[in-house]
Amino acid sequence: MSQALYRHLADTRPGVVVDVVAPPATAPLLQRMPEVRRAIELPVAHGELALGLRRRLGATLRWDSYEQAIVLPNSFKSALLPWFARIPRRTGWRGEMRYGLLNDLRVLDPGNYPRMVQRFLALGLPAGAPLPAQSPRPALLSDSACARRLAAARGIDPGAPLLALCPGAAFGGAKRWPADYFADLARQYLDRGWHVALFGSPAEAGLCAGIAADAGDPAALHSLAGETDLLEALDLLSLASAVVSNDSGLMHMAAALDRPLLAIYGPTSPVFTPPLAAAVSLLEPDIDCAPCHARECPLGHHRCMRDTAPATVAAGLDALLSAAKSVARSVARDAR
Repeated sequence: MSQALYRHLADTRPGVVVDVVAPPATAPLLQRMPEVRRAIELPVAHGELALGLRRRLGATLRWDSYEQAIVLPNSFKSALLPWFARIPRRTGWRGEMRYGLLNDLRVLDPGNYPRMVQRFLALGLPAGAPLPAQSPRPALLSDSACARRLAAARGIDPGAPLLALCPGAAFGGAKRWPADYFADLARQYLDRGWHVALFGSPAEAGLCAGIAADAGDPAALHSLAGETDLLEALDLLSLASAVVSNDSGLMHMAAALDRPLLAIYGPTSPVFTPPLAAAVSLLEPDIDCAPCHARECPLGHHRCMRDTAPATVAAGLDALLSAAKSVARSVARDAR
């Protein structure tokens, strides 16, 4: 979602150079954002102060003569680096103990900016300026040659439609649609002649292997969790005819690739961080205790996810694909 800000800066500030500080786990994605000149890795664990490391990195950044730093996280720690780098204008929302570290300090009214992407965009504007009527969407670039090579190496048929399933969620088990439901959905599309690929991190390899086994593990089902790095996963995801995902990082990657996407929500809500793309369908639970934003179901029943049946997801995905085809036909007619 931060890419929306980078795209806005590139569109509105001719000649701007954008460098981005990011953790090593996600920094590779910046290579696929043409608005970004370079990624600056900050190898610090979540919540770690690492004061000396931040000071040393800040000292090296002084040589780049940056004019402005836009600090997207609201933590005290995130505001240290631009202060150590002596960047003259340091913009961010008022957060924990940031007075002095930031000198372009904004006060957030959540009612004006209910979405995270709006809060990011607002920091790229003068204080109080209205948001653009049309906010830029994230748009990651994929490497088509790499995607074809990876698909061939894993036996993915380029002539068959490909369903990408993303059954993991680093946040916690509460955000995960049941594994047996994913297996059921996989079988439905395998029976239609589709190929199915399971995406996930190395920590989710066991989850994906279990789904593959439950689905019968046919040749047209490919468990890729832990077998690709982040950019390889991105390239393979770009081949998907459709994506079904929990509320996760892979969901946002699929949206930024403009793949038809069905996202399943349970303990979280799409109000704050929805997938930002055109062909998206969101399934939300109709249950009083959701969204609870808990990592694990505090009531033990996990109904917010279990009540969303595989048949419901399949019907929603079919409707999404039908709508996407109608839009494609309309665009083709207009082009003629």
